[in-house]
Amino acid sequence: MFELKIKGEFSSAHLLREYDGKCKNLHGHNWKVDIEVYKKELDPIGMVADFGFLKSKMNEVLEILDHRFLNDLDYFKQSNPTSENIAKYIYAEYAKVIDPIKVKSVSVWESDSACVKYYEDSV
Repeated sequence: MFELKIKGEFSSAHLLREYDGKCKNLHGHNWKVDIEVYKKELDPIGMVADFGFLKSKMNEVLEILDHRFLNDLDYFKQSNPTSENIAKYIYAEYAKVIDPIKVKSVSVWESDSACVKYYEDSV
């Protein structure tokens, strides 16, 4: 099994619905994102995937979130834009664009000292 990890970032604002704390108010983060992917076999030239390809596809997904009010996006009208749901969203969207490479996990850092890691049980 081979695992690769890439890092990205985006900035956005959100507010948490039905939350009793400061985060119920409009605020923003400079989010950091770690994405881990895996594949059992290497391609004919000995790679899981080109890092440039993985980063390009990650940037396509993160671009949708960058400099946006997350609550306005369709996905987050249905799901509260918590760090947990943001990680799940990125995982699902990224998995669509890198198949047959598999996503192992997505970590979303809302600050230097707080992050959420999302992964599915089948990994």
